[in-house]
Amino acid sequence: MGQALAIKSCDLQAARNNEEHHTKAISSQHLIVRRGQPFTIVLHFRTPIHKFLPNLKKVALVAQTGEQPSKANGTQATFPISSLGDRKGWSAAVEERDAESWTISVTTPAAAVIGHYSLLLQVSGRKQYLLGQFTLLFNPWNKEDAVFLENEAQRREYVLNQNGLIYLGTADCIQEESWDFGQFERDVMDLSLSLLSVDKHVEKWSQPVHVAQVLGALLHALKEKSILPTPQIQDVEEGTSLNKRRGSVPILRQWLTGQGRPVYAGQAWVLAAVACTALRCLGVPARVVTTFSSAQGTGGDLLVDEYYNEEGLQNGEGQRGRVWIFQTSTECWMKRPALPQGYDGWQILYPTASSGSGVLGACDLVPVKAVKEGSLGLTPAVSQIFASVNASCVVWKCCEDGTLELTSSNTKYIGNSISTKAVGSDRCEDITQHYKYPEGSLQEKEVLERVQRERKEHGKDNGSHPPSLEMADPLYLFLEAPSSLPLRGNAQLTVTLVNPSDQEKVVQLAIGAQAMYYNGILAAELWREKLSLTLSANLVQKITTSLSFSYFEQNPPENSFLRLTTMATHSKSSLSCFAQEDVAICRPWLAIEMPEIVEQYQPLKASVSIHNSLGAPMKDCVISILGRGLIHRERNYRIGPVWPGNTLCTQFQITPTHLGLHRLTVEMDCNMFQNLTNYKSVTVVAPELPTLSSFSLSHP
Repeated sequence: MGQALAIKSCDLQAARNNEEHHTKAISSQHLIVRRGQPFTIVLHFRTPIHKFLPNLKKVALVAQTGEQPSKANGTQATFPISSLGDRKGWSAAVEERDAESWTISVTTPAAAVIGHYSLLLQVSGRKQYLLGQFTLLFNPWNKEDAVFLENEAQRREYVLNQNGLIYLGTADCIQEESWDFGQFERDVMDLSLSLLSVDKHVEKWSQPVHVAQVLGALLHALKEKSILPTPQIQDVEEGTSLNKRRGSVPILRQWLTGQGRPVYAGQAWVLAAVACTALRCLGVPARVVTTFSSAQGTGGDLLVDEYYNEEGLQNGEGQRGRVWIFQTSTECWMKRPALPQGYDGWQILYPTASSGSGVLGACDLVPVKAVKEGSLGLTPAVSQIFASVNASCVVWKCCEDGTLELTSSNTKYIGNSISTKAVGSDRCEDITQHYKYPEGSLQEKEVLERVQRERKEHGKDNGSHPPSLEMADPLYLFLEAPSSLPLRGNAQLTVTLVNPSDQEKVVQLAIGAQAMYYNGILAAELWREKLSLTLSANLVQKITTSLSFSYFEQNPPENSFLRLTTMATHSKSSLSCFAQEDVAICRPWLAIEMPEIVEQYQPLKASVSIHNSLGAPMKDCVISILGRGLIHRERNYRIGPVWPGNTLCTQFQITPTHLGLHRLTVEMDCNMFQNLTNYKSVTVVAPELPTLSSFSLSHP
């Protein structure tokens, strides 16, 4: 029997199956399927098998994964080849047959363990033939899978789209960073599963909650290690792209080698993008979300302290957390069967300090719904994330004698803008309403009161409202500044002082500028100015001053922001007024002109231009162009210097090879700055076929 059923070959039909399972972008040679969805294989036997049909019950398939496959933990399954398959478990059914071949439909459970599998044919319960290997992923197209996402447009965006946008900047000046998730690059699936293999509980890989937590924990654990590429490392195939932060793949590749450099404070946001890549690759819908003005490290407290000296410059760090200008996180979509009803949907990866449970216990998965409702008892990290979008900031003045004085500040509104890339387009979508109720609404008030009450019951309450101030002799201060400032450019800021009393006031006014990193850490002190003013009774006075890079003691570090502050102190009172604005520094604009729709295999012309508005020439300029489906590999062009006041314009030609929507990314480096990027989306359509009228018909 065993000899009669000897296998000649097994065709796993990778190209056809991968097309049906939305994995063709990963490979057309290696079988990659999604759980809960049938795939087809063809068995070719060495001899005719019709005379052995009565004994077919003795023929079965075996699927196994992990280092020690076991039926007990779900990493091994043996199932008969039958015309009646169990569609909820592992099953196989013969769809077509002839004298020497079977076409078999194999179905995996919608809750199967993901990973690399071996597929074997078992004859008479003993002898086994290796048919081949396949990889099993989560399936957001299957209703029975825990990661099922009903909307097809969302599936295409959050699972299949490799072109991302990460939002940086400030709430008043949101800047987009083009990002290549690259989840279908040739080795990303293997790299993602290699990361996952740090966790030896392979049987838990059936649970997307567990898989997401493992990846999130590894992000946190490897954050301080050498995982960002170094500029010195070159790769024959990658060229100079290893020192760029434009995509996840180079980072993910070096993550496992440990031969890069640590993630610096100014670039830690890229880790959220790398997590998104790994999750999408494994089949978990994921997206990168940015919160503008986010309170971090508060321990769940709803008050954050900031300290400024008498000149209005930030001075030291509070013990109740810090306000980040923006903070990125990764959300993933899944059901939460272990939680009470209502918490399915988007979940936030929240790495935490490693506890006794080790590295793999250092990540919580928090339902977005729990943050909005303030459900503190659901999971420990809810209070941290709730505070990050709901806390208030209290500003203190550090006096020369060491005492602290409360200021009358315009309290920062934390979490006022939460954004992500919109589905199916390159626009920015505001999703703040998913995290919190509208400011001032009855629902917001009820949630805040309940959270404050629960924290008080557990002895953790420090209040949720800033201390109230009663000013017997009031003075009001307002600061108006541009939301962005061109690099080396000029702008105006206006300070408005209001004296509503009937008495004249002598006011000491301090205005300052500092460079801040996005995580709220001071980068450099740039400029300060002090004025002494006399305000007449019932007077509104505006002071307008120029803001110029030429005033600064040094240039702001790259990837930093300007923090403008002003502090006014009435000579007869110790109470100071305070106002602050964070300003984004805008580098020169890289303009791209090209058609929006082009034909496949037809040359496409694009032009890139940049105007030098700086006071010095741009030297050592290199322009790089790249785009999956548009260019086979990255191209680099070295160009001459761009003198002040001049505009550089260069053209190039590419030939698109793949149909669909693609993104061309252009990057420029020079002596003045690095990683200046822009992008343009283009739709590649099939060439028009000649019509019958195009031909002249002749009759013999």
